[in-house]
Amino acid sequence: MKTVLLTGGTGYIGSHTAVELINAGYKVVIVDNLTNSSIDSIEGIHKITGVRPDFVKADCSVCCEMESLFKKYNGFHSIIHFAALKAVGESVEKPLEYYHNNLSSLINLLQLMKKGGGGDLVFSSSCTVYGQPDSLPVTEKSPYKPATSPYGNTKKIAEDILRETINVNSSIKGIALRYFNPIGAHSSAEIGELPLGKPDNLIPFITQTAVGIREKLQIFGNDYDSADGTAIRDYFHVVDLAKAHVLALKRLEENRNKAGFEVFNVGTGKGVTVLEIVKAFEKVSGLKLNYEIVGRRAGDIEKVWADTTLANTELGWKTQSTLEEALLTAWNWEKKLREVKSEK
Repeated sequence: MKTVLLTGGTGYIGSHTAVELINAGYKVVIVDNLTNSSIDSIEGIHKITGVRPDFVKADCSVCCEMESLFKKYNGFHSIIHFAALKAVGESVEKPLEYYHNNLSSLINLLQLMKKGGGGDLVFSSSCTVYGQPDSLPVTEKSPYKPATSPYGNTKKIAEDILRETINVNSSIKGIALRYFNPIGAHSSAEIGELPLGKPDNLIPFITQTAVGIREKLQIFGNDYDSADGTAIRDYFHVVDLAKAHVLALKRLEENRNKAGFEVFNVGTGKGVTVLEIVKAFEKVSGLKLNYEIVGRRAGDIEKVWADTTLANTELGWKTQSTLEEALLTAWNWEKKLREVKSEK
C-alpha cells in the first residue's frame, strides 16, 4: 500500500482529501500543528471511511520535526502539501509570519525529498497567483500579476521554488493545483470547514450568521464592476477539489507528467457574486440572512474565475456538484456541528 503524507491534513481541504485517498486505497499519514484546525477531523475521517489515518502533531516549518517524521516512516511514496497560513486579511497584517511559515515548510519538505531520493509532490496553490487578471477566465498561461496580499505572494514564490527545484532535480516531480474557491462539506456532515475564531472565508461566515453565532454577515464592497457591485469568485465543492488531488497524484505515479512540474486550475469556470451566493444560501436554507455592506477589504481582488480546460482534458477532472448542493452541505455541517457542541 502506498503511503501518502498530508501536511496540514486535519484542515478543511486536507481532511476531505484524506477521505478520497483512503477510498482510493492509499495509506494516509497526517501531520499538522493544529494552529487553525481540530484533531476532531481525524475522528470524522474515521467515521466516513472506517480507517483512522496516522496522525503526528508537528510543525512543517521546523526542520528537525520534519526530519524526525521522515525518519519514523522511512520516507513517503508521495506528499500532498496543504500546510500553510491562509487568511488574506491576516497576511496583510502579519507578512513576516506568512512568509516564514508558508515558504520554510515547503523548503524543508523539498530538502528531505531530495535527501531521500526524490518522490512526487502535489502542492496546494491558489488563484491568487493571477492577481487581478487583464482578461477572464484565467488559463494556466495567464501571466502572474503583482500579488495583492502576502498570502498570495507566498503561493507565487512557492510555485517558483518548486519549478526551479524540480528543474535541477529530476527525481522530484510536482503538480500545483491552483484552487479557486472551495466551499461545502462532506455529505455525511462528519467533516467540514471549521475556522478557529472569526472566519476569513465567506461561507463559514454565512453559516455562522445563519446559526446565530455571528450577529450579521459583512460583505466587503459593493462598488466593484459586477452586476450587483459585489466581488466575483469561482465557488466549487470541496469534495470535487479533494478528488482532483487524487487524480493529480495518479498522473505523477503513471509518469504522465512529462514536464516535471505542471500547474492546473481547479474551479467551475463560472463566476458568482457574493450577493448571488447569499441569495443561493437563503434559497437552500429557507432563512433570511442578516448582512451589511462595508468597505472593501485589503488584499481582495475584484473578480476572478477559471478556465479549467487543462484539468478537464489532462487530469480527467471536472466539478460534479452544483453551487446549491455545496451550500446545502455547508449548512448541514454547521447545524450538526453546533448540535454536537451543545450536547457536550
